[in-house]
Amino acid sequence: MNSTDTKKLEQLSNEPVGRLLWRYSLPAVVGMLVMALYNIIDRIFIGQGVGAEAIAGLAITFPVMNLSAALGVLIGAGGSARISILLGSKDYDGAGRVLGNALVMLSVIAVIYLSVFAIFIDDILMAFGASEVTLPYARDFMLYILPGMFLTNFAFTFNNFMRVSGYPVKAMVTMFIGAGMNVLLAPLFIFYFKWGIKGAAIATDISMLVSAFFVMSHFFNRSSVLHFGRARDMYRLRPHIVGSIVAIGAAPSLVNAAACFINVIINKTLYIHGGDLAVGAAGIFTSFTSLMTMVVVGLCQGMQPIIGYNYGAGLLGRLRRTYWLAVGAATIVVTTGQILGLSFPWYIARSFTSDPVLIEQTVRCLRLSMLAFTVVGFQVVSTTLFQSLGKAAASIFLSLTRQVIFLIPLLILLPRHYGLDGVWMSFPASDLCATAVTVIMIWFELSRLRKSTSVDAKANLYSESLE
Repeated sequence: MNSTDTKKLEQLSNEPVGRLLWRYSLPAVVGMLVMALYNIIDRIFIGQGVGAEAIAGLAITFPVMNLSAALGVLIGAGGSARISILLGSKDYDGAGRVLGNALVMLSVIAVIYLSVFAIFIDDILMAFGASEVTLPYARDFMLYILPGMFLTNFAFTFNNFMRVSGYPVKAMVTMFIGAGMNVLLAPLFIFYFKWGIKGAAIATDISMLVSAFFVMSHFFNRSSVLHFGRARDMYRLRPHIVGSIVAIGAAPSLVNAAACFINVIINKTLYIHGGDLAVGAAGIFTSFTSLMTMVVVGLCQGMQPIIGYNYGAGLLGRLRRTYWLAVGAATIVVTTGQILGLSFPWYIARSFTSDPVLIEQTVRCLRLSMLAFTVVGFQVVSTTLFQSLGKAAASIFLSLTRQVIFLIPLLILLPRHYGLDGVWMSFPASDLCATAVTVIMIWFELSRLRKSTSVDAKANLYSESLE
């Protein structure tokens, strides 16, 4: 590793945390926001160019996409956390082995899930809530998006590795490349070539191919902090590396996996109480809120290498300051989204569709579902804190509270009494319950870190007195 790369990493332990969080988070936030925007633009083009039923069909594919993302995040998030901690501990060879193991793991998992999706696509979509009306749209999209799912996992996973190894701006640029291409190609394929919903999928495939190429080329460059080597030892799966990646990555992976199965329950419940258009309304709600949540995820991605590096270096005061700055920024983001969702629901719905019934359903959804959205930022950042510290069990538990432990019972109970409104009210109720649990766990963890800092300070004073 050259001196420039060493200085980049050392800045994680000596630069003011506010400036550091801004520098690392901004590229990640911009990248994630761009990715969210081009997904939303796809859905707007589909809704305006194909129809309301296509929006509902696209919403049926969300669980499948989330399941694919969960498998990619398992390796991407777990590998990123391990790499940042190892770099903080100056174990560069260990970080390289994590990189090689992650490549092999991602390749094997991708081949397995793509084969299953391709063979059983109709059965999967029907199980996930497709109706006779929405199945053709969902099938058309999924059959063409399968190569893009594989490429997306590679692009996102190694983009995370690029960022935590000291290249946040370059990571942002690679996200821009794919997103920019998709924004240009999607309307061309949908409106000019008249390819409908499959045109959006093909645009994504091409965009992700280009993005993945640029990301992977970084790691074939030997001047990079982390890069692929020729030694087979780098790619030999080691149980302790695989185990650590899976343990740490399990929390964010479970968030996506839980989102998959929760979406199935939501779609089926919505279909019972409101039909296909209620499913479409939930798709618009998800598209809008993803703008804010993706910004928070980007903020967490910027926070992660700072926390991981300083935790590995034993600088716990910097760790705590970084966490609270991230919580404050995330809360501002989600609160802004909540205000927009509650104040301008009709304009949000109209941007996706001109169907009056779907607009009415979406307005009601936004006004009820976003009542407690302001607490989501704190919950997501806190889950990432435990993940960055390598505390897999705590991170997994917090990931499950909001989307499984509280939401599933609420989805069963509230619709019995309030019908379709009960589905929408389940979201804020779950957010509040999960936040209460998060507050308790964060209080105990920060107390532990304060005690560790106090013990270290006393030890340093004692050693200085001996000198």
